[in-house]
Amino acid sequence: MLMTPNSKLTTNPIDASALSFEDFKTIVINDYKIAFESRQASLLGRKEVLTGKAKFGIFGDGKELPQIAMAKAFKNGDWRSGYYRDQTFAFATGICTIKEFFAQLYAHPDLDADPSSAGRQMNCHFATRSINEDGSWKDLTEIKNSSSDIAPTGGQMARLVGLAYASKLFRQNKELDYLKNFSINGNEVAFGTIGNASTSEGVFFESINAAGVLQIPMAISIWDDGYGISVPAKYQTTKEDISEILKGFQRDEQNAGYEIYKVKGWDYPALCETYQKAIDVCREEHVPVMIHVTEVTQPQGHSTSGSHERYKDKKRLEWEKEYDCILQMRKWMLESAIIAEEELAVIENDARKMVREAQKEAWNEFLNSIKTDKDVVVAMISAFKGGNEMLQKIVNQLAGAPDALRKEVISSARKALRVTLNEESPERTALLNWYKQQKDINEERYNSKLFTEGRESPFLVDQVAPVYPEQSKMVDGREILNACFDSNFARDPRLVAFGEDLGSIGDVNQGFAGLQAKYGDLRITDTGIREMTIVGQGIGLALRGLRPIAEIQYLDYLLFALNILSDDLASLSYRTKAGQKAPVIIRTRGHRLEGVWHSGSPISMILGSLRGLHICVPRNMTQAAGIYNTLFRSDEPAMVIECLNGYRLKEKMPENIGEFTVPLGEAEVILQGSDITIVSYGSTLRVIEEAAEELALMGISVEIVDPQTLLPFDINKVCVSSLQKTNKLLVVDEDVPGGGAAYLTQQILEEQGGYYLLDAQPQTLTAKAHRTPYGSDGDYFTKPSVDDVIETVYKMMHDHNAAKYPAIF
Repeated sequence: MLMTPNSKLTTNPIDASALSFEDFKTIVINDYKIAFESRQASLLGRKEVLTGKAKFGIFGDGKELPQIAMAKAFKNGDWRSGYYRDQTFAFATGICTIKEFFAQLYAHPDLDADPSSAGRQMNCHFATRSINEDGSWKDLTEIKNSSSDIAPTGGQMARLVGLAYASKLFRQNKELDYLKNFSINGNEVAFGTIGNASTSEGVFFESINAAGVLQIPMAISIWDDGYGISVPAKYQTTKEDISEILKGFQRDEQNAGYEIYKVKGWDYPALCETYQKAIDVCREEHVPVMIHVTEVTQPQGHSTSGSHERYKDKKRLEWEKEYDCILQMRKWMLESAIIAEEELAVIENDARKMVREAQKEAWNEFLNSIKTDKDVVVAMISAFKGGNEMLQKIVNQLAGAPDALRKEVISSARKALRVTLNEESPERTALLNWYKQQKDINEERYNSKLFTEGRESPFLVDQVAPVYPEQSKMVDGREILNACFDSNFARDPRLVAFGEDLGSIGDVNQGFAGLQAKYGDLRITDTGIREMTIVGQGIGLALRGLRPIAEIQYLDYLLFALNILSDDLASLSYRTKAGQKAPVIIRTRGHRLEGVWHSGSPISMILGSLRGLHICVPRNMTQAAGIYNTLFRSDEPAMVIECLNGYRLKEKMPENIGEFTVPLGEAEVILQGSDITIVSYGSTLRVIEEAAEELALMGISVEIVDPQTLLPFDINKVCVSSLQKTNKLLVVDEDVPGGGAAYLTQQILEEQGGYYLLDAQPQTLTAKAHRTPYGSDGDYFTKPSVDDVIETVYKMMHDHNAAKYPAIF
């Protein structure tokens, strides 16, 4: 007989008619062995942190049994978007070994040691490697897949929606059948996990609602231990029960929704049955399911940063000891005569030894990777002649540190080079050359792969110029975009687009007008008002090989999705060391318009938080189309900010609208001049071009440079080449003072060396320090106007040559 989720620990969780007792016994014992090994890894991991070998530890103790039950239902091709407590699931599925677990704890910067992140993430942050070294995709249907974890609680929920939505598209859109490496008829389930306290996050509710609307195969497990660090459920959740308050999502005969299950975290048979039943429904019927796992314990507290004895009373602590899931499973196995006490003791002792050996191997391999360099540096510094006391002190300190970290080795070399600054000797030359080599090696270890840089890099896309017929048709800018999207959707069935008002009406500015009718609502889709999960939907789809365009209706609304963009998408390639990629395009619009909420240019916020995305700022829709054509043919994430006031301005329609490309990072001189260089982007360029006409009448020749993308910025150093002619720089920006203009100025003067070419103080002209008030007057008095540009340039020329350019005011 199979169990109901709330039955007691007395019966078989597996259909015994299909198995012999010995087979059943083997399965149960193996599950216990994995759970016990995982617990030992948690206990030993905490000790390694407290003894100083690792910096921080957070573990999955207390959640072993539900994760083993979940792992049983997890198949090749499935995806996980999880929580940093899922180590037992990782061990049970083979996503991570115990040795790799400890290598990550020690931050071993080697993919062979830590395939999830090469030491870049804290422990218990798991990821599988979806792409090969050249950036090509692996066959994701043959492996168990885990999207790369992020520490911000709840953040994993947004991408979970996209991972599950991909299965719906693969099942329902037969044009995708050729993508055999990514899906088998959309049968894959996306498994999500989250702690009960994190269900208080807005992104959780947004994602739960989105999945219910979309009706996708998403299985969310909630590990409920009653606390969020020290804060109990009564301060976290209405009724102190997340599944209770989400009962309205339960589907019925009239309405689609969720299947919701509730099961105790220490009840092994019920857990196995519940997960089997829930995932079968999810996989076969393509509906979301929620498994609320209650009465979970957390034996070591939240993390190594503190002790839960400080905030749990004696009664709670005693209950947690009694209902520890491993203890309960052990008790059940003995009472059910599945195993004898003596056999269990052997398994447990073997598990302790195995975990200790794995830990020792991981630690020794981590140290050995440093020890070689340490010995080299000690020998090289010791080789200096002359008995320098400071050098001897450096050598003694380094040689006397048996567990020296790499930073101590490199720091010792740098100190020695400073101490011998005025010395010319073969010994110093040798040490200097070694340090330079190590600098490059450590750059690769710790600072590489912000982008995947594979064979589909946007920088490898062929440059194709726009072609115009003799009688070029002048059309609205929106028509340029519409034709570009139409051409690319016809070319590539992987392309999908979604966002608020995008589908039926073709977006608020008509860039997608008529395209939903042409390509169907699976490919061009309206969404609810939910910016976090719009972005997450894009990330998940892109992780599974599709090419999503996720639209954020206005740049001002980017704030609602910034956490997902920054914590997840922007860091994905870096934190997996190019093990995963999500080539999603974030399409939005901003800059000039009127009103506090529709005129945003928060460029400094974007530049500061989204390193890892290409930030594209086309000045018109033709340039935007060329950038889209480049991005559609490459595999790195990007944001394209269209000019909000440019959709109805007339432009020439290129003949090769879906083929011509605009290269990323290549600035363009859009007006030649000799007196002053003005650098700006987006809508403000039209203001500057108008100002340049009047300035020319005043005898001032302006050169205007459009970088076109801010990340990357002007890789061919067009700006500094312009300064070689003009020797004067004005940066114009719609961001606040010290915002985007500060970045542009730093790039030109510091990175490109433009400072040495100036014969006048560089200037920035920006918007005011507040939002733009409503109305044309609000725009005029808040953002750079034609008058502002003319007078700023003229003042710079006056300061340079007052006789030739007398003061206006």
